[in-house]
Amino acid sequence: MIHEERVILMTQLQAYEDCGGKKDIAIASYFRGDYLGSQMLKSVISVTIAAAIGYAGYVFYNLESFMKDLYQTDWIEYVSILLTRYLVLVIGYALITYLIYAYRYAKAKKNLKKYYGGLRKLSAMYHEES
Repeated sequence: MIHEERVILMTQLQAYEDCGGKKDIAIASYFRGDYLGSQMLKSVISVTIAAAIGYAGYVFYNLESFMKDLYQTDWIEYVSILLTRYLVLVIGYALITYLIYAYRYAKAKKNLKKYYGGLRKLSAMYHEES
């Protein structure tokens, strides 16, 4: 005998599994700190590579003036300005990454809580029947 409530619930649970459930399960398999830390590490590495490529492009674009000023430049001041800009960039990206992935983690946990509640309800329906 087909129970409409049970079929509707099973359809909803399967739709969640197909759409975002696998992604949420993968996210929730980590501890919050581990998940955020790994995402922030990826972000910092990506920003470092992007900054290095951007700076190399800047140097190659202005190579003539860079070579002219090579011996007249105060390198300590130049490197300190460059590191300050890099640190501001990295801290900004790390903050944005933290906010985005903390939100995604909380959302995944909330969705999984609803999903597991639906599974418990479905299990209770089966136990009621038998």
